[in-house]
Amino acid sequence: MSSPESAIAVAQFAPVADPGENLATIRTLTERAVSRGATLVVFPEYSSFFEPELGQGYVDAAQPLDGDFVAGLAAVASEYRTHIVAGLVEANADDPARFSNTLVAIDPGGELVAKYRKMHLYDAFGSRESDWVVAGALDAPETFSFGDFTVGLQTCYDARFPEVTRRLVDAGADLVLMPSEWVRGPLKEHHWRTLLTARAIENTIYIAAADQAPPTGVGNSMILDPMGVEIATVGEATDVAVAWLSKDRVTHSREINPALRLRRFGVASIGHSLP
Repeated sequence: MSSPESAIAVAQFAPVADPGENLATIRTLTERAVSRGATLVVFPEYSSFFEPELGQGYVDAAQPLDGDFVAGLAAVASEYRTHIVAGLVEANADDPARFSNTLVAIDPGGELVAKYRKMHLYDAFGSRESDWVVAGALDAPETFSFGDFTVGLQTCYDARFPEVTRRLVDAGADLVLMPSEWVRGPLKEHHWRTLLTARAIENTIYIAAADQAPPTGVGNSMILDPMGVEIATVGEATDVAVAWLSKDRVTHSREINPALRLRRFGVASIGHSLP
């Protein structure tokens, strides 16, 4: 007997420096995604607040997990009876001069069911995210259930570290959501597609990656299946893309590509994080 299918959406937009305006866009895109059948909608990194240059504006705009932005997400999730995952500029009580780059997952009842604080900060390609962001602790992954799937969370630059996704898979995830703000630049779109495809294939999982729309992000948000096939993609526009996921596809992929069963190495923390 075939497993039931579940519909998810990646929602692509370019967040601004007004959290209220971002929530309004999130509501519009959630309505669009749900009208197309989705019951889980993934939004980009920094969905609550975004300026092209990291700086004090982010610290000033940071909110707690029980702040207005997450409450707004909860209201939208409850109204449309859908899961919502989005990026939050989160206030950091331990280091008030910086903030946490956080993902929150809200269920259809408006409850926070998982969170993730970005572990690998974007100190690359001329950027220094760690000047303003506190790296997430190396805690056990938080996952949540969505239909037949176990869902894990990671963010943007984490895609360049295959052990992050493998760690989520070891925790049971067969669907990984990756809100991102993948900065444009030479070869960056090539890296984006290649890394997402590799993470899907090597772990035989679904990947749903929601990027910011241009001008800062590359766009090209996508959903990939466990064989690395792009089953839904957004180009450069503000829009949503919806795909139907089947647990049978995961099972079949793992039968013909038993990479997880055949591997001979595990994943372990090296015991330190960025300052």
